[in-house]
Amino acid sequence: MTLSALALDDEPQALEVIRLHAAKVPFLDLRASFTDAFAALDYLRANRVDLLFLDIKMPDISGIELLAVVPRPPLVVFTTAYSDYAVQGFELDAVDYLLKPFSLARFLKACHKALDAKGRDAGGEAVLFVKTGYEEEKIRLDDLRYVEAEGNYAAYVLENRKLLSRQTLAEVQALLPPDRFVRIHRSFIVAVDRIDKLARQEVTVGKTVIPVGASYEEALGLLRSRLLGR
Repeated sequence: MTLSALALDDEPQALEVIRLHAAKVPFLDLRASFTDAFAALDYLRANRVDLLFLDIKMPDISGIELLAVVPRPPLVVFTTAYSDYAVQGFELDAVDYLLKPFSLARFLKACHKALDAKGRDAGGEAVLFVKTGYEEEKIRLDDLRYVEAEGNYAAYVLENRKLLSRQTLAEVQALLPPDRFVRIHRSFIVAVDRIDKLARQEVTVGKTVIPVGASYEEALGLLRSRLLGR
């Protein structure tokens, strides 16, 4: 599943940061960017996008004022240098609020929130579209147990089936919500809620024992704290 997006900011340098960050997010398709609010509004009237990166304080019209007149408004991530707009931004049901200057990691977190919001179907279930060959197959994140690297492919292991997709595990990790899935080995990403046993150097998901890589021990420590804190 991909997110189509548009960015609006009256500062060209701020737009360039968004463009550079967006190019590193595999599921994000930044289709247009504008420094002119009225040009962006014209684009939105003629084109549908999933997500809008929207500066708040702009000349002539604020991002909040513009959002009020956008037909069929998309998901919104507000971007601004002023923290005092945060409450107002969230009152408008914004997906996230990015305070400039923001890092790639913080930008990616906002994108994940938007992807999760888009991925919820009518029943409120989080889903993911996985490309298998020439098709994209929908899976419920609740059914996903773990993902394993198999050569040039990623194997999505579900309740009663396995899907192979030509992806790296880094690409898979970028697609999955980090609060629900954690990478514990160069070859494995596991669903936190699917872990049945947690040992010093391994975890067990169902009947599958998955090793914890030496470079992922910190992630295991954080995972242990989350599980024991429930």
